[in-house]
Order: sequence, then structure tokens, then C-alpha cells
Amino acid sequence: MNATDFAAAQWTRATGAGVDPHEYRRVTDSLSSLGDWGPSFLHTGHGYLQRAENAENAGSPRSAGEYLLMAARWFHLATLAPYTEAPRAAAEADHAFGRALTVLEPDARRVSGEGFTGWLRGPADAPGTVVVVPGLNSAKEEFLDLASALLARGLAVFAMDGPGQGVLAATTTFVPDYERVVGRVIDTLGVARIGLVGLSLGGYFAARAAALEPRVAAVATVSGPFRLDWEELPPPVRDIMTQRAGGAAAAHEFARHVDLAALAPRIVAPLLVVEGEQDAIPGVANGERLARLAPHGSYLSVPHGDHLLGNARPDWLPHLSDHLTHTLTGTPA
Repeated sequence: MNATDFAAAQWTRATGAGVDPHEYRRVTDSLSSLGDWGPSFLHTGHGYLQRAENAENAGSPRSAGEYLLMAARWFHLATLAPYTEAPRAAAEADHAFGRALTVLEPDARRVSGEGFTGWLRGPADAPGTVVVVPGLNSAKEEFLDLASALLARGLAVFAMDGPGQGVLAATTTFVPDYERVVGRVIDTLGVARIGLVGLSLGGYFAARAAALEPRVAAVATVSGPFRLDWEELPPPVRDIMTQRAGGAAAAHEFARHVDLAALAPRIVAPLLVVEGEQDAIPGVANGERLARLAPHGSYLSVPHGDHLLGNARPDWLPHLSDHLTHTLTGTPA
């Protein structure tokens, strides 16, 4: 795939993550090859770091924090294309995100444990806590609008990277038993019950965890696969999975485990399944079956939505946020 086609394919994902659409066009229009993607996005992120430093020196800490959040977005997006310095970009995204929260939300705290790391945000006495689970090549820095929507409803949010994800991708690989990771997160956070929202492959992780971890009290999935067939996956997806799983054989075996047929009936928590009918990834646009098999499943299909529905945020984000809030608190959002 050339740079133009790749940029077009990532358009709604990038703008859904919160980067300015006009700046995205300017950056991607200047790419002569896909190999320029990572360096150009890193360069853009560094520009925001400089703006943050300038704002800090001028006595404008809030502007500095906002620039740092934008830098984190660009650094994360730098990892989407094949790039030898992707671990560096992920580390820079992680660092910028942490610096931003230190400025903008002094009560936010870094929480890490075996196989996970992330930031816990929101009031200490929040009536519920939602864990945001990323997917194949996403990370905690990508879904800031989702976190903001949940925080605005009074919930606490733990945005995490798990094994093979985000800043941990350089040192760990995917695990099939993600429910164990979620269990350790719950133990470390010290909460009695949580909500989960999983995006893309994170939808599978969240649904699996909801089936096998009884402390999950609410769950939602966005563009999550019900099952995957290795032979049907597009080559770019196979390549990413091979990298994140630690080799071709491990990736093939991991994909074989992605099947919710037996687990869906065990999801007793209220479940909302969101998917876009224009999602082009094989195995993902089959959420209706997951919702139907789960005892308390509901299904929201957006006709014009693509993968991760970055082109349809108003059609699902408020509804999903309300679902988690109402389920965790028992009150309207």
C-alpha cells in the first residue's frame, strides 16, 4: 500500500483520535512513501512538545498540557505504519501523555502491574470505574474522547496498555488469557466491580474477560471480533499480529483462540455491542451474534460506521457512555 492509500485508510481513525483533520492532511499530503509516515508523525509530535515548552515558559500550564496531549496523539499514530523506531514513538506517546495528565489532572495516578500499565483518572469517590482496553495496534493514548465522555459522567477511568500493546509492545507479547490481566488490574485498583470497554481486538479481550472475571459488572465492545480466521485476515493485519504476538506461529495460534461462541453465554454483565456496517476487517462485523448469545446483550449497528467508527462518533459514543454509567451506578447518565 502506498502512502496516499494508507493515509486515506487511517483518516477516520486519526481524526477520531482527536488530531486536527486539516493538519493531518498537510502532514500526509507531504509523504513521498509509507516509510516517511513514522518520521513525519514524530516530527509533528515534537512540534507540539516545543509548543508545550513555550506555553509553560509563558506561564500557561493548561495550554502546555493540551499541547502535550496532542503530542501524545501524534506519537501514537506514528506507530500505525511499519517503522523501525515504533517503540521509541510509543515511549514518547506514553511520556507525553503522563506529562499532560500531571499538568491537567494532578490527581491522576500511574498504575502498573504484571502485564499492564496505565493512568487512573477521575474522582477518588467515583461511583464506578471503567477500564478502557485497546486493540491490535492501539494504545491508551488513542481513545481520549471516550475517556472524556466517561469522566464527564462522573466515572473513574483507567486507560491501559496490556501485553503487546502501546508502551509494553516493545517488551511483551499478546496473551490469550487477557482475563487474568483484567483480574490483576481490578486487584491493583482495589475496586469491587468495574466496567470494561474494548475497542477493535480489545473488544474480544473485554468480552472474554467479562465471561471469565465475575467482578466485571458492565461491558461494551466497539468493532470487536466475534471470531477470527487467520486465512481471511488481510496481510497488514497478519503482519501486525505477527509482530505483537512474537512470531508467525504464535500469531496463528493466537488468532485461533479468538472465538467467543462458547464464552458469550457466560457474559452475565449487561453488554453493549457496537459495530459499523462499513467495517472492512473480516471477522469483525459479526457482533450481532455476540449480543444475541449473551444473556443481557444489546446491539447497536451504525450503517455508515467504519472500523472503530471514527466517522460516526455521535451515533454511538454518548449511548455507550450512558450504558456503562447507568449499569455501574443504577442511575441515568
